[in-house]
Amino acid sequence: MKIVIKNKSELPIYEQIENQIKSQILEGKTAENEQLPSIRQLARDLKISVITTTRVYNDLAEEGFIISVAGKGYFVAPRNNELLRERMLCEMEESLENAVTHGRNAGLSDKEIIDALKKFLEE
Repeated sequence: MKIVIKNKSELPIYEQIENQIKSQILEGKTAENEQLPSIRQLARDLKISVITTTRVYNDLAEEGFIISVAGKGYFVAPRNNELLRERMLCEMEESLENAVTHGRNAGLSDKEIIDALKKFLEE
């Protein structure tokens, strides 16, 4: 599992890690039932706090991306395609809301914002 932490990112470290693990799971780069590094191992590998990696794993487990097996560690949860689709839809809506806000802050009209979205859809 490859995770890159960017010190200059606006996102907190735990969010960077969560997003990268989610992406790897959703893209199939990390398979169902694949064991993840232990909390301590991930912290050592990334040179970060165990508290941070614990938060990452707890958040991912709460969201249904990974499961904890007592005495064995953390594993990629079996895919629940409907649940994952709903999560991705929610993330897309948040991103669109953010894009519209940025567009309006830049003084764009709704038509200009819609045209920009259409341009991305055509690419």
